[in-house]
Amino acid sequence: MPDLEKLLARTEQLLARVETLLPARPEPVDWHAGTALRWRKSGGRGFLQPVAHPHHIRLSDLLGIDRQKEIIEANTRQFVEGRTANNVLLTGARGTGKSSLIKAVLNRYAKQGLRLIEVDKHDLVDLADIVDLVSSRPERFIIYCDDLSFEAAEPGYKALKVVLDGSIAATSDNLLVYATSNRRHLMPEFMQENLEYKNVGEEIHPGETSEEKVSLSDRFGVWLSFYPFDQDTYLDIVSHWLHELGAAERDLQEANRAALQWSLARGSRSGRVAWQFARDWAGRRVGAAPLRKKR
Repeated sequence: MPDLEKLLARTEQLLARVETLLPARPEPVDWHAGTALRWRKSGGRGFLQPVAHPHHIRLSDLLGIDRQKEIIEANTRQFVEGRTANNVLLTGARGTGKSSLIKAVLNRYAKQGLRLIEVDKHDLVDLADIVDLVSSRPERFIIYCDDLSFEAAEPGYKALKVVLDGSIAATSDNLLVYATSNRRHLMPEFMQENLEYKNVGEEIHPGETSEEKVSLSDRFGVWLSFYPFDQDTYLDIVSHWLHELGAAERDLQEANRAALQWSLARGSRSGRVAWQFARDWAGRRVGAAPLRKKR
């Protein structure tokens, strides 16, 4: 008996040590802590973490993309009202408002129960776990994947295909995927793949490699394309943000000249470049007057 007691005591000590090495069990999700969440990993466990200070931006702050705003807002409105809606892929020129548009629809519909979950590309393998977490919730969730692209054989590629198109289990009806990418087909394309195309009579048939790459983007029901802004649109965006940051109307002509020089130095006339210029110019010229924050 004394030997058995010693064995039990040593076993308890060993278990206590092992427990200190195990990852802590994640805290239950505080669904009321905010409208935006991130999927995070700690010790191999995934969990949803509320975003303390989400980026608030209004749809009216986004200029030069009226058609894209109209389409994504209509799709999101259908979704939050419990009607059928589509997953959305936003592709095109950098800095033209793709990510900002997704954040703006969250800001627009958060009071109606819309929530956003940001998932990094390398965590897409956990999408099934995220779906299980939110499927019984009353809120409506958008899985947000920014700057999405894949190399061949990446595990997140197949996980995303399953969520977009379903597997043996149906996809939860309170969840959509909104993704941004600079690539329309989300995977790199190579000249060698052109050799896989073949002619059958008057028809052209792509090879299996090209079909596989196109198949993922085909699973998004809505495609939105974004293009570089012309000079007038760029200057309109500059003026908008300068107004928001407290610049006086009389200073806008001087600011426009400086904004064009700024865009030449950056090699781009995007909305992002306009916002960066406005911050720099207002910070140097507006002075000690309090600035209105970007909402």
